[in-house]
Amino acid sequence: QVQLVESGGGLVQTGGSLRLSCAASGRTISNYAMGWFRQAPGKEREFVAAINWSGRITYYGDSVQGRFTVSRVNAKNTVYLQMNSLKPEDTAVYYCAISPDGSTPISKNRYESWGQGTQVTVSS
Repeated sequence: QVQLVESGGGLVQTGGSLRLSCAASGRTISNYAMGWFRQAPGKEREFVAAINWSGRITYYGDSVQGRFTVSRVNAKNTVYLQMNSLKPEDTAVYYCAISPDGSTPISKNRYESWGQGTQVTVSS
């Protein structure tokens, strides 16, 4: 069973940047797609980004397209989310998860082994 730990969240002003990390342990994630999701208080968990096993294929939610970049370093068993031009509406807890079936889905129901999340707060 893989364990995922997110880090890198914090408080940032509008227009600022943060880089989130998702470190995996317990097994290699190099053969699996990974996803980033976020959840704001009182809202559903929302798709942010996904990356296939090689890093060559990526998908983004409409609200973050052009501002966020997902990447991975399989040798480090780690996935990253670079967030630029942050807005107050990006405030949420950010989670990473693994897609176990070999595909690169955008539905949260296709992911498992969720981390504990990292809080991102963007002040206006």
